[in-house]
Amino acid sequence: MSSAVGVCSSCLRNRREALEIAMDLHRRYRSGLELPLQPPRGGGTRCTLCVNECDIGSGGVGYCGLWTNRGGRLEILEGFNRGILYAYLDPLPTNCVATPVCPAARGCRNPMYSVSSGGPEYGYYNLAVFFAGCNLDCIFCQNWDHKNIVVSPRLRRRYAVTDVELVKRAAEDDRITCVCYFGGDPGPHIVYALRVSRLIAEESRRRGVVKRICWETNGLENPSIVREMARVSLETGGIVKIDWKAFTPEVYQALTGVDGWRAVERVQKNISIVAEMSLGRREVPLLTVSILLVPGYVDEVELRGMAEYIASVDREIPVVLLAFHPDHLLRDLPPTSANHAGKAIEIFRSCGVERVFLGNEWLLGPYY
Repeated sequence: MSSAVGVCSSCLRNRREALEIAMDLHRRYRSGLELPLQPPRGGGTRCTLCVNECDIGSGGVGYCGLWTNRGGRLEILEGFNRGILYAYLDPLPTNCVATPVCPAARGCRNPMYSVSSGGPEYGYYNLAVFFAGCNLDCIFCQNWDHKNIVVSPRLRRRYAVTDVELVKRAAEDDRITCVCYFGGDPGPHIVYALRVSRLIAEESRRRGVVKRICWETNGLENPSIVREMARVSLETGGIVKIDWKAFTPEVYQALTGVDGWRAVERVQKNISIVAEMSLGRREVPLLTVSILLVPGYVDEVELRGMAEYIASVDREIPVVLLAFHPDHLLRDLPPTSANHAGKAIEIFRSCGVERVFLGNEWLLGPYY
């Protein structure tokens, strides 16, 4: 059990008062940043980009800290043509969540999706686009300082990149064979990200070059938006990577700060949507589900629930189990133990999931 959380996973699942104790950590952290303590409700303009569906009052901001209400109109703080981001070249093959099934690491016989038919794309790059801002408040976030950018007008302006600038950088460099959006989360910036992605895809088709569009997201977007994200990835050879935090709503909320019942339902729905769309392209999986093995919280109960759901949708969905390391507000837990990881793999395989991989193996040890 983490003393920062204040309760264990068993109490979260079985005792009503446990979740309220866990939520105090989120309230204290977010109040220090002057971010909404919970998704705003009532008396505002409804944002429907994600499952939080914030009712943002005039002059206020949504839970992500990026969308505001200006005279009854929802706008993103730095404008619709700017993303608050940091983009950099990452040599391929890289330590991507989807590396076990990615064309950049394995190659692909379809020349539309890879410049290599028989192995890694050495000498090429992923344009990694890191967005500031997120619709979750994960207490273990490894990139937690992105919220400091969101709440600072000076830093937001410093990291603002126009859509024209990002399209130019991605489309004109033939060494870039994939563009991956992560963060934070691409969800709050999805209007910008989808517009940029369509332009990159259009230019790459015109020039006959490979530009895979990939997403690394918590999967809480509006289902209609997820369909469009997946459509762009489907056409370009990219992958939608959905990070599922926990199966039990109470555990999900304790770890992320948002309504766990709505969030788990939305993640499941969006996994099903992308899985169905993936049937049209088997040579490169369209969907990968990642799960962080948080000691004590993403335990056998959580893992079995997620494994059974994924197997019920499609046994061939690649699942990547990620080793945890202490960070942000959750520094009093050890890294994931080798025993925990081994048991997790066994659970997924016993539930019928056929493609199970382990990421960040170097973090594993005999910790518990």
